[in-house]
Amino acid sequence: MAAPSTRPRTRTFFGRLPLPERTYVANALRTETVGGVLLLLAAVVALLWANLPPLHGSHESLSHYHVGPAALGLHLSVQHWTADGLLAVFFFVAGIELKRELVAGDLRDRRAAVLPVVAALCGMAAPAAVYALTAAAGGGSFAGWAVPTATDIAFALAVLAVIGTSLPSALRAFLLTLAVVDDLFAILIIAVFFTAQVDFAALGGAVAGLVVFWILLRKGVRGWYVYVPLALVVWGLMLNSGVHATIAGVAMGLMLRCHRHEDEQHSPGEHIEHLVRPLSAGLAVPLFALFNAGVAISGEALADVFTEPVTLGVVLGLVVGKTVGIFGGTWLTVRFTRASLGEGLAWADVFAVASLAGIGFTVSLLIGELAFAGDTALTGEVKASVLAGSLIATACASVLLRIRNAKYRALCADEERDDLDGVSDDHEEGDPADRLRIAGFLEREAAEHAGPAACKAAERGNRAGPGTGRPAETEGSRRPKTGADRSPEGE
Repeated sequence: MAAPSTRPRTRTFFGRLPLPERTYVANALRTETVGGVLLLLAAVVALLWANLPPLHGSHESLSHYHVGPAALGLHLSVQHWTADGLLAVFFFVAGIELKRELVAGDLRDRRAAVLPVVAALCGMAAPAAVYALTAAAGGGSFAGWAVPTATDIAFALAVLAVIGTSLPSALRAFLLTLAVVDDLFAILIIAVFFTAQVDFAALGGAVAGLVVFWILLRKGVRGWYVYVPLALVVWGLMLNSGVHATIAGVAMGLMLRCHRHEDEQHSPGEHIEHLVRPLSAGLAVPLFALFNAGVAISGEALADVFTEPVTLGVVLGLVVGKTVGIFGGTWLTVRFTRASLGEGLAWADVFAVASLAGIGFTVSLLIGELAFAGDTALTGEVKASVLAGSLIATACASVLLRIRNAKYRALCADEERDDLDGVSDDHEEGDPADRLRIAGFLEREAAEHAGPAACKAAERGNRAGPGTGRPAETEGSRRPKTGADRSPEGE
């Protein structure tokens, strides 16, 4: 038997990580918090890179450096590669999320979906209206009406995850569904309003490629070596057709099956999303921010953001329009239909989430680039206004979410407050019948741990009713109230 090697282990810089570390990094990148932090760091680096005098020239020259085969219509700048290429990965994941919501999530039930869908639509119409009114009052261009309509799902969920540790899970579900619907309509806006000329031959080829993609999926064909080359061909044809190339990513994401068969633990859509999300959160979106959020900022430029009608319209649309649209649409829907808020939610929670939806980073930057493609100076000003509006919305939402989080944390602490008898003081101070129900619950729990005989004795006592000194089992006595059953409505 060979002697074990005494050779010391070495670490190679920039080498491939061991499997446990790769798994840890990939799992971290799947969380909204890490993805949002990477996006924020990339934006900060882009701003520093574009504004520090020794580095300004290198950022601009690298962003506009062209690379790629011109014969295939792919001789693009680095900035366009990130916006048209890498961002298609982000929209591919968004398409899978939307498909999963449609077939297995909140959007599957029309009654449950009506509230976030209406909120999302109102949250897009109101910012566009605010922008249009501001532009009309100041004599500005109407071309940027769609810039403040989009919500950045990665940033918004990251802020909610960091600040709202004690908030109800229904609040995150509401924001996620709202953001997914928002993404869908933002994609439609890009396809309908920002497609100048269409090459129908290339578009037909892209559609044919999508049909082949769909047939292969339905036939159960497997193998990345089949789908990745086909996806690249579809993306290239879509780019050359004049339709924004990210539409190809959304279309392919929507084609994946997201419902599970009986013998499956995960659907193909869930599995592929699990694999691709780290690439989207860790590479595609941060690189897009690195080369698209780098705008020159000066005192004069910041003053223009709040004085020029176009840029002021974007800021007001994100901060005011999003909040008023989402909150107003939700309130009107609950007021005039049978829809209702999720269990445990209060109107103050909805208002906080509505302000959080004003973070319009990734898609807003993309739409701003498309809306003012012929005016480099105005494009930079619009990007600065998106950054300013998103920052203000983040600050306002953070304050509101911290207040609501403190309320829910206090409720949980009050609910868990306990004295020596093991019964929550909240129940002990309440109605005597409530104390009897809680006592019966605790007795049954103890009997279950003691054994079958004791459990049967406890059940006989429960059925006997009040005459035996034990409470009869009722629907309300099967479990004690928890913090999730209480809402700080009206606080």
